[in-house]
Amino acid sequence: MSEPPDTGAPGQDAIDAVLDARYAGVEPQAYGTLISWRLGGPDPLDVIRAYPREDPVPHWHLVSYGMSELYGKESADAAESGWGFEFTIRLARRADETEPPAWALNLLQNLARYVFQSGNWFEPGHHLNLAGPIDADRPTTLLCAAGFVLDPELGTIGTPNGTVRFLQIVGLTAEEYEATQRWNTTAVLDALATRIPLLITDPDRESLHTDEHIASTVHAGIAADGSSTGHVHVDVADFAVRRGRVTVTVGAHPAPSVAALLTGRLPYGRELTVAGTHRQITFRPGADFAATADGDDLLLTLPPHAVAELADLLRPKQSSVTMGSVPQLTVQIERSDIRDPTTGEIVDTVG
Repeated sequence: MSEPPDTGAPGQDAIDAVLDARYAGVEPQAYGTLISWRLGGPDPLDVIRAYPREDPVPHWHLVSYGMSELYGKESADAAESGWGFEFTIRLARRADETEPPAWALNLLQNLARYVFQSGNWFEPGHHLNLAGPIDADRPTTLLCAAGFVLDPELGTIGTPNGTVRFLQIVGLTAEEYEATQRWNTTAVLDALATRIPLLITDPDRESLHTDEHIASTVHAGIAADGSSTGHVHVDVADFAVRRGRVTVTVGAHPAPSVAALLTGRLPYGRELTVAGTHRQITFRPGADFAATADGDDLLLTLPPHAVAELADLLRPKQSSVTMGSVPQLTVQIERSDIRDPTTGEIVDTVG
C-alpha cells in the first residue's frame, strides 16, 4: 500500500478525513478567506465548510478550519493542536436554501477573531451572551446567546499536531442563557437536546423555557445543585474601602445575572468571583460580614441574610444603596454600555 501524499497540511488532512468519512459522497460548500490571518488578513478561519443534511431534520452542518494547527506544529503544547478545537454549528435549513446563511459564517469568524485577539478560548460547558440577536438581520429572533458542547457526531480527533475537539455552538434564548448561569450549561443543553435533535440552531424557534418538561428539569437542577459558574467577567466591577466602610460597584447590565449567581452559589457553600477589567470581587459565605482588600482584589464574606438583600439590590438601574443588614456595605449600580463581544462596538445602554 502506498503512503498518502504529503500535502504540508497534516492538521487539515486529519479534519478532512473525519469529514470525508462522515459525509462520503457529499460535496460541501466551502468558504475561504482571500488573505489568511497568518498573512495579515482579517479572518482567522482559513475555510468554513457547510454540509447539507436531511437527517434527522434538514439542516446545515458548518465546520471551521483554522482554530487548530492546519499546517506545521507551531505551539509549544504537544498535546493540543493550536487552540485545541474547531467550531461547528448546525443550522435549520429551508427547502429552498442552496447556501448557508451569511450570518452564521460571520458568527464563526467573529468568535474566532475574539479568541485570537483576546486569548480567551471556549470549551464544552461555556456560554456567551451575544449582546443582541444571533442574526442581526432578524431582530425578532429570540436567540441572543450561545452555549458550547462537544459536537455529538464529530467529537474529538487526534492529529499529527495534537488533539482537536469539534466544539458545537448552540443558539440560546435569554431565558435559556439565564438557566445556564443559574445551573450549568452542559445540563441545560442536555435538557434542550430532548426537544432539539442534534442541538440544531433555529433562529425561528420559540424559547423552550415554556416547555413543561424542560422547565421542571431546570428548576429541579437549580434547586438541587445551585450554579456551577464560580467566575464571571463583567463590564464594571469595582470597590472602595474607607474607614471600615466598603462600596461595591457593578454595571447595570450584568447586575441581575450577578444576583442570580449569588443566590446559586453562596447558599450552597460556594464562592463567586466577579471580575471587571482591572479589579475583582470575591463573595464568600460566612457567619459574619467581613471585608479584606488586597490590591485590586476584594474578598467579601456575607452572612445568609446579607446575600438575600444584596441580590435584591442588584437591579439593572443606576442606584446607590447602603444595605440595612450590613450598614458597612454600600452597593452602587452604574450604567452599562453593551458591546458586541466579537467587535467591541457599543450596541445598547442599560441603566
